[in-house]
Amino acid sequence: MAGKADEVAESGPARRPHVVIVGGGFGGLAAAKALAGAPVEVTLIDKRNHHLFQPLLYQVATAGLSPADIAGSIRAILARQPNVRVLLDRVYGVDQERRRVILGDGEPLAYDWLIIATGATHSYFGREDWAPFAPGVKTIDDATAIRRRVLLALERAETETDEARRKALLTFVVIGGGPTGVEMAGAIAELARQSVSMDFRHITPHCSRIVLLQRGDRLLPSFPPTLSAKARKGIEELGVEVRLEADVTDIDAEGVTVDGDRIRATTTIWAAGVMASRAAEWLGCKGDRAGRVPVGADLHPAGDPAIFVIGDTAACTDATGRALPGVAPVAKQQGEYAARAIRAALQGRSAAPFRYRDWGNMATIGRSRAIADFGRLRVTGLPAWLLWCVAHIWFLTGHRNRLSVGISWLWSYLTYQRGARLITGDVAPDLPATRELAPALGRKRPGAPEFILLK
Repeated sequence: MAGKADEVAESGPARRPHVVIVGGGFGGLAAAKALAGAPVEVTLIDKRNHHLFQPLLYQVATAGLSPADIAGSIRAILARQPNVRVLLDRVYGVDQERRRVILGDGEPLAYDWLIIATGATHSYFGREDWAPFAPGVKTIDDATAIRRRVLLALERAETETDEARRKALLTFVVIGGGPTGVEMAGAIAELARQSVSMDFRHITPHCSRIVLLQRGDRLLPSFPPTLSAKARKGIEELGVEVRLEADVTDIDAEGVTVDGDRIRATTTIWAAGVMASRAAEWLGCKGDRAGRVPVGADLHPAGDPAIFVIGDTAACTDATGRALPGVAPVAKQQGEYAARAIRAALQGRSAAPFRYRDWGNMATIGRSRAIADFGRLRVTGLPAWLLWCVAHIWFLTGHRNRLSVGISWLWSYLTYQRGARLITGDVAPDLPATRELAPALGRKRPGAPEFILLK
């Protein structure tokens, strides 16, 4: 790495080394912030103009928070760092030989160091045809689309007269028993069984059915078995039907087939797997089963000390050989490490190997229900839920977001109401028509619109 610093220095005093960061998530943003004041120019590239706090996306999907509560402009976040510029574009490849990033709209961008933090997307394990019927939650667009599905199902069930169709509308299937699946199922149960009961006249708290499917033998497998058992008990108390060792064989617009049993449901949500971005393809290396780029303790892919791969894009292990989880603390610590390593290289030094500090693991189940694993200390119930709330508010970006989320959660806790129950877009084309009114109004004028009476 010292040779790299010498090479940069030889380029002349007029040019400062250029660090390119691909991805404005937890890892990329942490790297950019950690390079504040460093003698480098930083370009952060992202296809979206906002940083998203993904752990709370499920709350947007279940009408608990609005998108603006958990997102912030990347430009605004980095506005006070004069050595950082933000570029809205897509990356389509990396030319390692010439040290350039290939962009979708702009000219290739040269780099001295490259930090790839492009995250992950949904994985359907080879069944991509399931995606339209079982969307996942990785972006704001995903969350608002799921919110639309859930709220439309409730609206249609309010007036549906066919009993079988009504049951399908009020059945919600969540596939995947990790933190996202458990939190999503619990939030839907609270929304469908508690929050809406005061607003609808024909939907009672016991009308809805929420099914959580997990292929493994327990929920939340990243937690100790005792906490997994408590999580299952807590979510079942909310009215969620948990099915373990469930083998999903088909998903379509009418429901899910699992272990030969047909569950009729108009709303299915995928939380079962993720796949890394195309970074392995860009770097010409073989990714692991999830498509992640194998990296060493220095976070470099094999043979290229000018590139760091971090977060969900990297397949990294700790000192014991255990794979690091795809969670925000890992990405943030790796982003900070990459920045430290670049600073060290500029001084002709080598950085110590990356070491992940595990501060604990938390998951919420529902109102006043959560579990927290801090190693020897394990917390459940209301204390764990309060810790979860404080931690998530603290790690949000910006004081406005922290205040907004805190007030929204307090209001929801006191009133059982959810303040973001908005169905965006035109819902009329999706609703069934009963008859045309035009004949009753006489002969329709040429070019006049058709009138229909909606149920």
